[in-house]
Amino acid sequence: MSDWRTIPSTNGNLNMPYRSKGEQHAMKLYYMPGACSLAAHIVLEWIGKPYETQAIARDALKQPEFLSINPMGAVPVLTDGGYTLTQNASILEYLAEQAPQLNLLGDGTAQSRAEARRWLGFINSDLHRTFSLVFGPQRFVASEAAQKELSTSAAAILRNLFTILNTQLADKPYLAGKAPTIADPYLYVVLRWAKAKNIDLSGLNNLTEFSSRMDADKGVQAALKAEGL
Repeated sequence: MSDWRTIPSTNGNLNMPYRSKGEQHAMKLYYMPGACSLAAHIVLEWIGKPYETQAIARDALKQPEFLSINPMGAVPVLTDGGYTLTQNASILEYLAEQAPQLNLLGDGTAQSRAEARRWLGFINSDLHRTFSLVFGPQRFVASEAAQKELSTSAAAILRNLFTILNTQLADKPYLAGKAPTIADPYLYVVLRWAKAKNIDLSGLNNLTEFSSRMDADKGVQAALKAEGL
């Protein structure tokens, strides 16, 4: 058994049985517990299609076997038959397309789709990127003093970004309106990161209510349980 498979594969969808060889293939998600891949895991629960999961240890991400799947050495990776897809935003859109009746890319109008993609892009390009300065400042600067300064500056930027999201949720339960889209599980994940890293979210009550709303979702609960969170 190879190093990157030291965490057993599981069928994360508690309502869908594992499909044996010879039956229609199931999608497979490669993830790290609590990483941005959790958003895709939640959406897999929402769409109700058969799927499997494979947890990847952090120290295995840069090993040749995993790099053969994703040369970037990062999760998530989604496979669907002979198709392999990387990049969280693309995976989330791909999954939404598997269940168009759920309107996870909006209600079908151009404006609604644009809103879903707007906030997905905001979280992916602005929030997630800034979190990289909090999680790994040593990748950008060498001295401990510079790392601390960078992390502190990034935390202040994150506060401003989360304030924008809090305003967006002032008159709606989800980022793009009354129903969740693929942007919402991604926001849920980065809010979990903010809590873990003690990012100041004081007074951003709409985000607190949003997190509680997501916590109560059965698909969210199933994905968290499957990842041991």
